[in-house]
Amino acid sequence: MTFRSFALPPDPLWLTPYPAITIFRGGHAQTLLGNFWPRPTLAEEAEAESVVVDEADQSRVLCHCHWQRDGQTRRVFAERLTLLLVHGLEGSSNSGYVRGITALALRAGCNVIRMNMRNCGDTDAWTPTLYHSARSDDVDAVLHHFQQKHHLTRMAMIGYSMGGNLVLKLAGEAGSDAPEWMVAVAAVSPVTDLAESADALHERSNRIYERNFLKRLRQRFRRKAQLFPERYSLVGLPTIRSIREFDNAVTAPHSGFSDADDYYFRASSARRADAIRIPTLILNALDDPFIRMRADTRQKLLANKAVRLIETQQGGHCAFLARRERSKTFHRHWAERVVTNFVIAAASIATEQRNGS
Repeated sequence: MTFRSFALPPDPLWLTPYPAITIFRGGHAQTLLGNFWPRPTLAEEAEAESVVVDEADQSRVLCHCHWQRDGQTRRVFAERLTLLLVHGLEGSSNSGYVRGITALALRAGCNVIRMNMRNCGDTDAWTPTLYHSARSDDVDAVLHHFQQKHHLTRMAMIGYSMGGNLVLKLAGEAGSDAPEWMVAVAAVSPVTDLAESADALHERSNRIYERNFLKRLRQRFRRKAQLFPERYSLVGLPTIRSIREFDNAVTAPHSGFSDADDYYFRASSARRADAIRIPTLILNALDDPFIRMRADTRQKLLANKAVRLIETQQGGHCAFLARRERSKTFHRHWAERVVTNFVIAAASIATEQRNGS
């Protein structure tokens, strides 16, 4: 199908003001508490499905799917909006924000696919390769797999942090050739500029996050070395002291990049920010401890008529905790509500435009 550039939905259809919790001042408090603040339990059972994302080496990823089905025929309602959710670094399909959006989307009648990146969700043995921020092809493979299998008519991508970079990168790579069934994209705290954000993680005030990421990345790499000893060596691993060093010594050489700088340049969605033509929402907090957006990236996004960039003074990294209000639409995790409402509104406008043509 030829892609049609659908319009951004008007703010009143999806956007509510962000009432930040004032007692949690500073991005660190929001970031840390955002990870632990409870979310509703998912009552709906998910259907687990593996998807081959690389035919050459048969690499697979694990997806947890929630389908709206006909009660009698069990047919998937293909006309319902289907959300593909992509987690962040060392996250999974069970990350809190993924579960939060899933609960909201299911109540709104959407289908939901919770995607794990390569190796995530206890799937280290499913691929000989590593996951990284340039693998937008994996997201594309998952989208096309389910769209073709169930003949889905409307799909949207939502990504957080590293996952946000992946969905924006894919949207930029598709440009005007994006399929008509791809109606919206949303990214929360996306790592649009990898080099700047990796270096920010090494700042003294952010070492707690960097140490946590490095601990988990080292553990994962050790598992990969046990599973594929002919491919990976642990020599030098204990001496790595930063994310940039890890990417330079591990990610880049094992993933076809010359070094960390080459990886960061080629993987950053900022390079294709001006090519996005799918209605896109980006939420970014200015007090995010370690996400750094370059000035030229911000200008590209602001100049792109298909993109709505919203930057709040508070929110931390992937948190956006809101203070309680007497409102039927209150939701503690503001970003989850906003991105869900945005993609639903964008899908509705896309349907109206199609039917009106």
